[in-house]
Amino acid sequence: MSDDRNQSSLLIPPSTQDWIQGILSAKVVLVIYGDYQDPRSADVYKLIKAIKRELSATFGEDYLCFILRHFPQTQIHPHAQRAAQAAEAAAAQGQFWLMSDALFDHQQRLENGYLIEYANDLGLDMPQFLQELSKEVHVDRIHEDIEGGIQSGVTTSPALFINGIRYIGHWNMTELMAAVIAASR
Repeated sequence: MSDDRNQSSLLIPPSTQDWIQGILSAKVVLVIYGDYQDPRSADVYKLIKAIKRELSATFGEDYLCFILRHFPQTQIHPHAQRAAQAAEAAAAQGQFWLMSDALFDHQQRLENGYLIEYANDLGLDMPQFLQELSKEVHVDRIHEDIEGGIQSGVTTSPALFINGIRYIGHWNMTELMAAVIAASR
């Protein structure tokens, strides 16, 4: 069945179009499809950041590449799409990862007023940020991530791919770290 292969493989390869921490030629490339309002996405995001810190300290900065793609589940998380737009508007000013940290840290507060507060805290150009948010400048980028996820069999977030293969293990430090290290061999 060809569907089985599609369900387990990342069909849109990592590229410089993605939001990347690390280098694409790293031994291990993690791609997460996440939703800023989803508690499990936040947990996995923080788990991956901790694993990246630990492995970078042990094996060097070029060991692990971390990519975050948007997969807002708007049917259950009404603020997820707007939060993704805020992350993209922050990215236009070089602050994608700091805004992502803020959004995942404050998942219960993703209404517009809070998004503006986070942008202000990051020192963003507020007129630019507000204009991009109000005109939904980045919505196509978010839809591209969603579409790529769907093509790769993603139906819910978080969804994680390690070197292009869907991770189906438990979401804990021990198992995820073991899967990452195994993928580097």
